[in-house]
This record gives sequence, C-alpha cells and structure tokens, in this order.
Amino acid sequence: MQEYLIRSIRGDDNVVVAKIIREVLTEMEVPKVASAFEDASLDAMFEYYQANRSGYYVLELAGKIVAAGGFAPLAGAVESICELQKVYFRPEVRGLGLGEKMVRHCLQAAQQQGYLECYLETMPNMIAAQALYQKLGFKSIDKSMGCTGHTSCSVRMLLRFSEREISEI
Repeated sequence: MQEYLIRSIRGDDNVVVAKIIREVLTEMEVPKVASAFEDASLDAMFEYYQANRSGYYVLELAGKIVAAGGFAPLAGAVESICELQKVYFRPEVRGLGLGEKMVRHCLQAAQQQGYLECYLETMPNMIAAQALYQKLGFKSIDKSMGCTGHTSCSVRMLLRFSEREISEI
C-alpha cells in the first residue's frame, strides 16, 4: 500500500472534502433531507471544526485527499459525549484498512479531549462502516442521542472509552 498521511483539515481542503462527502452520500443513496446532505457546515468544514473540543481530518494517499472524518461535541447531550462525524472515503480506497486508521485517529483525538463516550449515526445500507465501528467497540443502541438533525440515519451506535484502552482504539 502507498504511504498515507492523516492531517488536520485546512481551509483550502473545504471544496475537496465537500465533494467527497456529497459523492459518497449520493452513491449510498442517502436522502438529501434529514441527513448530512443538508448540514450547513458541509461547505465550510475547516471553519466548523475550529470549535473547542472538535477535530476534523483528511487522509491523503499519494498527495491526494481521498477521505475525511472527525468528531465534535454531540449537540444536545452532556459534555462528556462526542459524535463521530462525516467519515467518508472515496470508493477506490475502501477495503485497504485506511478507514480503521482514520476512525482510530479520530477516537484517540476525542479521548485526548476528555470525552468519555462517542456516539455515531449511519445509514442501514452502510454495512462495511457498521462492521468497522463494531470492530472498534461501538455497540448498537435503540434510541438516538442528542440533536443531530439526521433523522434519516436509523443506525445508532455508542462507544464508551472506559471499556477500551486508548491503545486498543
């Protein structure tokens, strides 16, 4: 596998990241309403993730951004819970183990920010993503948490950092 680099998002990454997210959402037939498609932050990811206790990263392969993902406080929840947000990969790099590296990076950064739990929402047809999250210790939960506005995302998962050592994540 080629060398990869995970780094914090920069302002000049916004256009590429928004394009990747929209392409994957379209590919996965995610509804444009009540999903990440209508998030105001989509075209200004760098600016959005400058908030305290947030992080957003891009993954470069051969100098090209091929994936992105991050975390932020879970809106409407206690401050000890973050949300894994907008983790998307171009089709040509899926299955290479890079998703696990990106999610581990996000989880470790979130834990270093003092979060005790990480919540996520995804779509039922995103089977590979769900398998990865389960491998990393996420458990399915019945009810949504916080106020994400993503009511079309019916798969909800939670990871309690106390159940995993940071090195295991």
